[in-house]
Amino acid sequence: MTANRQTSWAFADAFVAEDEALLWARDRARETGLRSVSPGTGAALRLLAATLDAKAVAEIGTGTGVSGTYLLQGMRPDGVLTTVDTEPERQQFARQAFRAAGFAGNRARFIPGGALDVLPRLADGGYDLVFCDGDRLECLDYLAESLRLLRPGGLVCFEGVFAGGRTVDSAAQPAEVLRLRELLRTVRESQELQSTLLPVGDGLLCAMRRG
Repeated sequence: MTANRQTSWAFADAFVAEDEALLWARDRARETGLRSVSPGTGAALRLLAATLDAKAVAEIGTGTGVSGTYLLQGMRPDGVLTTVDTEPERQQFARQAFRAAGFAGNRARFIPGGALDVLPRLADGGYDLVFCDGDRLECLDYLAESLRLLRPGGLVCFEGVFAGGRTVDSAAQPAEVLRLRELLRTVRESQELQSTLLPVGDGLLCAMRRG
């Protein structure tokens, strides 16, 4: 990648300024050693949620609330974010972040636990958008669950599919990168999905469930 392209990419990813609530959530992620979505990825999620006029969104991987704040900002005023994480203490940070961003407590439903234990309990066809930022080894299972959860015309998005450049690196890669490659291939070849790969953050794979 040329220097000019790298500079343009960095400019695009930082195009939208973050408010105090988002910066607070991002600081908590940094303190706990978590990787949070980039501002560009968050802004893309916010725009997608707004474009869908999303009322119901499911999130795999609450973290400290960075991505959830962006999603809530894009959702309709009566929308509810259902967010799942294996670590309840992280969800407490997210609660604080959402409150600081001005969202009422009933705008988010926090469910602690493993995604593959929780997702089967959610309603078929009940969601406008599913955002996946969990265990990369489980990404194909997340895709299968998302297809069940999404209404026709709904979106599933996967964060981090570039894996720091390893997804396209021809060198030997760990299992999680091989699984991401399989995810990309599956989504691209699916007749059920209309997809695109956005070069924001560490790669945002987005796919719409066809009607």
